[in-house]
Amino acid sequence: MGDTTSSKIYEKTMYLKHLNHPRYGSTDFSRIMETYLVGGAVRDALLGQPVTERDWLVSGATPAQLTALGYRQVGKDFPIFLHPETQEEYALPRSQRNNINSGAVGIEEDLVRRDLTINALAQGADGKIIDPCNGQDDLKNRILRHTPFFAEDPIRTLRLARFAARYHALGFRIAAETQQLVAQMVSGGELDNLVPERVWAEIAKALTEDSAHIFIQTLRELELLATVLPEVDRLFGIPQKKEYHPEVDSGLHTLLTLQQACRLSRDPQVRFAALVHDLGKGNTPAAILPGHHGHEARGAKLIKPLCKRLRIPNAWRDLAVPTARYHLLCHRAFELRPKTLLKMVLGLDAVRHPQRFEQFLLVCKADVRGRTGMEESSYPQADFLRAIYQAIVGVDGAKISQSATRPQQIPVHLQRERLQAISRVQQAWAEQAAKSP
Repeated sequence: MGDTTSSKIYEKTMYLKHLNHPRYGSTDFSRIMETYLVGGAVRDALLGQPVTERDWLVSGATPAQLTALGYRQVGKDFPIFLHPETQEEYALPRSQRNNINSGAVGIEEDLVRRDLTINALAQGADGKIIDPCNGQDDLKNRILRHTPFFAEDPIRTLRLARFAARYHALGFRIAAETQQLVAQMVSGGELDNLVPERVWAEIAKALTEDSAHIFIQTLRELELLATVLPEVDRLFGIPQKKEYHPEVDSGLHTLLTLQQACRLSRDPQVRFAALVHDLGKGNTPAAILPGHHGHEARGAKLIKPLCKRLRIPNAWRDLAVPTARYHLLCHRAFELRPKTLLKMVLGLDAVRHPQRFEQFLLVCKADVRGRTGMEESSYPQADFLRAIYQAIVGVDGAKISQSATRPQQIPVHLQRERLQAISRVQQAWAEQAAKSP
């Protein structure tokens, strides 16, 4: 680890050791306090990755002593303490889940209770690494391995899949014994009662990773997907028409679409909408397979209870639902009548939420590219629909309201003007296409 990081650790340790202002009390806690950088910051520094967050562990202290030093306690079962100046998170060692101790617990005793060996690392002010689970060896060998207490919190199985996505490009793999442990946890029903908010927190974090599709793929390989996202799991094994989808499998298409969404945008809402855009294919009647007539409406209907079950924010739902409903119309934009184009734009509530329209177009582009051999396909529909959108919002609704003799006429006249504006755009694009060689 670099000199800068070690210096910062030293400075923070000195802060704890010398902050003995009268307003914090006269007891000198500093003689027994030690501060350690822990977890992800140590791991990522050893990997040569950017360190974005720093968490700290303080030994030889009690909650009362930390609050006396000006730290603000957050939480009760396993509280953290916010530094009075930097607001970085500090914690006390623990020997049991959700149990905070008096300071008698050693650093190593705390570290072994963490999720993965590569996260069970700490660095003291002297720069030395404390590594009770041989996490440094696993970092070198690119292995994701569980600690002895991994199974005490089933949500760690999702975290394991998230780390598989995060470090996919670095060649990390899950240890065979860790895969076996997860299988035992699944078969034992330990994931049947996960707290929805915690599940969503892991999914949302995974969707920020560049290889978010690996998260979904890993959940499926670990047989977790059917428990966490059964609507997505049902897509695997469902065939599509090969002439449109060379990859055939609906689940594989979903992974490819999510992969393309990650290439096109860092917006996790776009990525979520890509993940769930084809849920309706999971319950297509067997008699019409490999066709999927009506899957758009079926998918939109499935997204709503999914979002309710996992407590997904409304903004994510409000993009995902109309995207599922209208993505095929977007692909067919050049064929649509003005009335259908207007219905799609209004159905997205794009006049009030222009950013949502751009998000929608990104998902649709990812959908087209999320097919084997079509990863670099152009998508002229996006620019065409942007022109349509500008034509719609360019209609002066206030002017129409002022000129209408009766209130009932306003929506009729507004729609008529918008349809005429759309027709003009269609005509201009058709003329331009006719001139092209």
